[in-house]
Amino acid sequence: MAPRALILDCDPGQDDAVAILLALASPAELELLAVTTVAGNVPLARTSENARKVLELAGRRDVPVHAGCPRPILVPLETAEYVHGETGLNGVELPPPSLPLAAEHAVDAIVRLVMERPPGTVTLCPTGPLTNVALAIVKEPAIVPRLAEIVLMGGAKELGNVTAAAEFNFFVDPHAAAIVFECGAPVTMIGLDLTHQVLITAERLARIRAIGTPLARAVAGFLDFYNRHDRERYGVPGAPLHDPCVIAHLIRPELFRGKRCRVDVETEGRFCRGRSVVDWWNRSGRPANALALTEADAEGFFDLLVERLARL
Repeated sequence: MAPRALILDCDPGQDDAVAILLALASPAELELLAVTTVAGNVPLARTSENARKVLELAGRRDVPVHAGCPRPILVPLETAEYVHGETGLNGVELPPPSLPLAAEHAVDAIVRLVMERPPGTVTLCPTGPLTNVALAIVKEPAIVPRLAEIVLMGGAKELGNVTAAAEFNFFVDPHAAAIVFECGAPVTMIGLDLTHQVLITAERLARIRAIGTPLARAVAGFLDFYNRHDRERYGVPGAPLHDPCVIAHLIRPELFRGKRCRVDVETEGRFCRGRSVVDWWNRSGRPANALALTEADAEGFFDLLVERLARL
């Protein structure tokens, strides 16, 4: 079977960086057409630089990086340096990238790549705010029926992580998230309920470091920094490794469980902006528009991650 073609739309961020590396390490399953970047964890200039640094760390200058939107559609940008550090990849010193940004805007690149490939063959994988993906849908609605699916990290069935109600990606650009869930494409949502089962414990971090390669040591370095926020704030044994779950689901879907249900995103609420309203028990009677994944085999996930990072 031919590998699945994907576009990884992201805001690196340590966990986005691991998602990029996991995709690169899985060529039998995945063909990474492009990395598109958006403002989120850190501003756009940083996310675009970090994506190129990670590709160069993996020796993959052949994958283009397209910079996208520097702010959400309607609301001011809010970033998360308090989690990721001022660079977004704090914890390791990577050299400035020599790989240039592609000239084409991320929104245009998404449209072009989906339209030039056969219908049903491109998967969009957003792991940051959904601004680029939403604007691609608005600019060229014809991409929607051509997509294989959209597999995204964002939202939560239960509590949020940036407010009591909202997960960070949906909070940063709730209007974009609403557009994506209303577009009609097949959507898989990997939210906090799942990712908080996949924690970077000291033992798991040691497994990555023990790979012994320069790349693995760099990954261990920036994940060690990334771990500090959740350990200090929540008293948990490690931070959740959110974004690589998107890629792991494409490689090993049997590691995850959930069900199809209705998901809507609150855009106007005074206290609930960005809240993903997951109608788990179909109280509304409205048709399902997403597969909401809520359970993960954490040990299986880390076995996969360690095995794949050792390939790079």
